[in-house]
Amino acid sequence: MRPVLVLGGTFDPVHNAHLSTALEVAKLLGVTQVRLIPCGDPPHRGAPGASVQQRLRMLQAALGDQPQFVIDTQELERDGPSYMVDTAANLRHQLGEQLPICLMMGMDAFLGLPSWHHWQQISEYVHIVVIARPGWQMACCEMDAPLSQWLSERQVATVAELLRVPAGQIFMATVSQMDISATQIREKIAAGESPQGLLPEAVLQLIEKEKLYRNKT
Repeated sequence: MRPVLVLGGTFDPVHNAHLSTALEVAKLLGVTQVRLIPCGDPPHRGAPGASVQQRLRMLQAALGDQPQFVIDTQELERDGPSYMVDTAANLRHQLGEQLPICLMMGMDAFLGLPSWHHWQQISEYVHIVVIARPGWQMACCEMDAPLSQWLSERQVATVAELLRVPAGQIFMATVSQMDISATQIREKIAAGESPQGLLPEAVLQLIEKEKLYRNKT
């Protein structure tokens, strides 16, 4: 089996940058399946603007008939805060001990890892692929000492090195990125502006139908 790529998030709402970046990283790693894992109860931010059911419907609408994407609802079905360490452990249990599992995250999320629940244990179950902009090395200056040490012990330079083992490595993937954020989309809608072009048309239609994010950021 080929490695699996995992992208977690509130997807509030899912947008074009989520999907295009995931596809680009999947191609870089030779991955044929991308698991999108919507967060049920995010412990590191306020409550999402859309309900669990609405965020799930937006994801389903966004993916349509794209077979490489799979929605994994485990965090929506689990009680309590959605801790990634629990999700990673569950993925490893589901997919077996030998399959490489790659958790992708942005540099901002990576820099914030020390605030995550049992963050150092995550690499026991999965690899971490950090989505880095060109010149990302400058961001390393912002790292806490424990994170910097953790990175230095696990970072690999090539995809081949990353996929040689099932978990435990960190890879910096420099990819093209679209300057789109869910916050930007919510703010546009709250201001009465259209976010057309920033997210899939089917998602925009659902947002308009259900009157989501009005007067919300």
